Amino acid sequence: MIPMSSWKIVQSSNKLKMRKLIFILVLAVSANYSFSQKYMTKTGYIRFFSSAALENIEAHNRAVMTALDMSSGEFIFKVLIKSYTFEKALMQKHFNENYMESDKFPNSEFKGKIIDIKNVNLKKDGIYQVTAEGDLTIHGVTKRVKVPGTVEVKGGKLITKAKFSVALSDYNIKVPKAVVNNIAENIDIYVDCVLEPSTK
Repeated sequence: MIPMSSWKIVQSSNKLKMRKLIFILVLAVSANYSFSQKYMTKTGYIRFFSSAALENIEAHNRAVMTALDMSSGEFIFKVLIKSYTFEKALMQKHFNENYMESDKFPNSEFKGKIIDIKNVNLKKDGIYQVTAEGDLTIHGVTKRVKVPGTVEVKGGKLITKAKFSVALSDYNIKVPKAVVNNIAENIDIYVDCVLEPSTK
């Protein structure tokens, strides 16, 4: 027969083990939940378009790093300026050297959140209207922006799309007078990124 004092010790030990087990299970569930809420890509797509009197300018970038945390709505994308490609090599050279000064300012970035992320239902495929708000940094200048867009849930992936315009003057991007008629004062930017659940 086990003495009462020993029995109490055994009970206490079992309770402690059970609490540890519950704690570990809660951590595991929380970790899995957090893990499943994060989506990212390194091959997002951004296109920008300038319509001016003398010519149109268009560039494409398919190396946009994007991450979205569905649990909080936190959203970030980072763009390497030199990854933009143009139809004309000379145009690309002028873009990097004269306008964007990409050696000095190698990246542009948006950092903020989708403020109505709770409207997006991960369990139901469909297109959801959302708004992203945060800091957009271009040419070393950061401005607060608010951009409407969509998040499409499709086959376990998220497709984020947005269209907005930026004024060159807002980001201290100067256009030489000699080509002022070639470049619009406002540039249209199109974002289209397919994000997959994070494996990290």
